[in-house]
Amino acid sequence: MIVLGSTSEVAQAFVEKALQEGEKFERIYLFTSNRETTERFARHIDVKFLQQSEIIELDLMKEIDYNRFEQINSGLLFCATGYLGEGTEESLYDNKNTERIIDINYAKLIPVLNYFAHKFESRRSGTIIGLSSVAGDRGRQSNFIYGSAKAAFTAYLSGLRNYLFDKKVHVLTVKPGFMATKMTEGLPLNPKLTATPKQAAECIFKAYKRQRNVAYVLPVWGIIMLIIRNIPEFIFKKLKL
Repeated sequence: MIVLGSTSEVAQAFVEKALQEGEKFERIYLFTSNRETTERFARHIDVKFLQQSEIIELDLMKEIDYNRFEQINSGLLFCATGYLGEGTEESLYDNKNTERIIDINYAKLIPVLNYFAHKFESRRSGTIIGLSSVAGDRGRQSNFIYGSAKAAFTAYLSGLRNYLFDKKVHVLTVKPGFMATKMTEGLPLNPKLTATPKQAAECIFKAYKRQRNVAYVLPVWGIIMLIIRNIPEFIFKKLKL
C-alpha cells in the first residue's frame, strides 16, 4: 500500500481500518514530509498489526527524484496530501500562500500520482483513492484559492478514473466535508456536519470495497453540495459562504 500524505489523520485511520479488516500488505510505503511524526505511526502499526512499513521522505516543494520509487510495487494508493493554507483575508492575496496551496493540492502532486497511475496501468490492476474536498464542488468566497485547487484535483481524478477504467484500475474520489483534525483545529465547525478521522476511514473503506466512484464522508454533504451547486449565480454571489 502506498500512502501519500501519511501524517494525515484520515490516512492513518484508513490504514488502521484496512488492517483491522484483514487487508494484507507486503509493505506499506509511508510518504511524508515529516519523518518524526510518521515514524511514530510506523511503530504503532508494527506493534499493533505486525505490519512492515517503509518511510519515504517526499517534499512536493522540492525537486523529486522518481528513481527512488522504481522498486515500489503496490495495488493500492491512498492520497491524503493537502494544504488548507492561511485563513485570513490578507492571505488571499499572498502569493507564497497561494502558490503553496496550488502546488501541494494539485500542481506538484499530480506528477507523483501520474507516476504511480502509470505503474497501475501497466499491471492492469489496482485502486487509487484520492481525498479531494467539498470545497471543490463550487467556488465560494471564504476559500476560493483552496477550493479552486481541490476543484482541479477532483477533475483530475474524474478524468483519471475514466481513462483507467478499461485498464482495470479503479479510482475513488473522496469528498470530506468538515473534518475534526489538526488542520481544522480552532475553526468554528458545526458538529452535525463534522466527521472524525475514524468515521471517514470507515466510509472510505466501504466505498473502496464497493468500488464506488465518488463518496462523501457524511451523506448529508452530498445533499448540501447539490443545493449549493444549483443556486443561481446572481443569488449565490450575494451569500456569505
